[in-house]
Amino acid sequence: MPEAEDRFDFLDDAVPDWDAGKAAGEGHRARLRTRLLTGGAEALADYEVLEYLLFAAIPRGNTKPIAKALLAQYGSLAGVLNADPKALQRTKGVGENSAAGLRAVALAARRMARGEIIGKPVLASWQALIDYLTTDMAHLTVERVRVLYLDTRNRLIEDHHVGDGSIDEAAIHPREVIRRALDVGATAMILVHNHPSGSPEPSRADIQITQRIAEAGRHMGVTVHDHVIIGREGHTSLRAKGLI
Repeated sequence: MPEAEDRFDFLDDAVPDWDAGKAAGEGHRARLRTRLLTGGAEALADYEVLEYLLFAAIPRGNTKPIAKALLAQYGSLAGVLNADPKALQRTKGVGENSAAGLRAVALAARRMARGEIIGKPVLASWQALIDYLTTDMAHLTVERVRVLYLDTRNRLIEDHHVGDGSIDEAAIHPREVIRRALDVGATAMILVHNHPSGSPEPSRADIQITQRIAEAGRHMGVTVHDHVIIGREGHTSLRAKGLI
């Protein structure tokens, strides 16, 4: 059972003296807790943040090897938090409870980032928007297309998930994008998609479909403010590159 795995897999690495090991573990957890509560944003290393998150599901034992194994597998703290819960459970010591706990942290981060843009003019909160999109999309393993529909004050009306797959007319139809804008009462939009490869540089298809949607929007009174491409290595604005 996953619960048993969460609670007892640490025994493989336990020290022979149970009482000494228990005391050392409690001392280590107490020190991490103190640093977390009294230190700044960098008080804990990434593996220590994971250690602490795992404490809730693994109440006893050494979570450091599990944390370091997860970071080695997924490359970064963000990569771990955005990993598929079933995939996480393939790491020794990670059961269903641990995977659910990490998933909850990832969801909380997304909702906090989204809260920074709701009800605000998106163009005046650009960095908050980029933070939200990066948190939500940078570590996806599939290419995802979204359209952010905005009102006359450039506030978010709808964050529409168009679909997954390469961004071409097979995945995103200019007429459908504009029709939905009219249906929800939007006067502007921001196109968004991610590159699972990591590089946010636009492809020829990215540029072409953006220009087609922008042209269709001009005829219907809907402005395409930008097309933002998100990758693990950063983001690219087609507007900033002069491609719209």
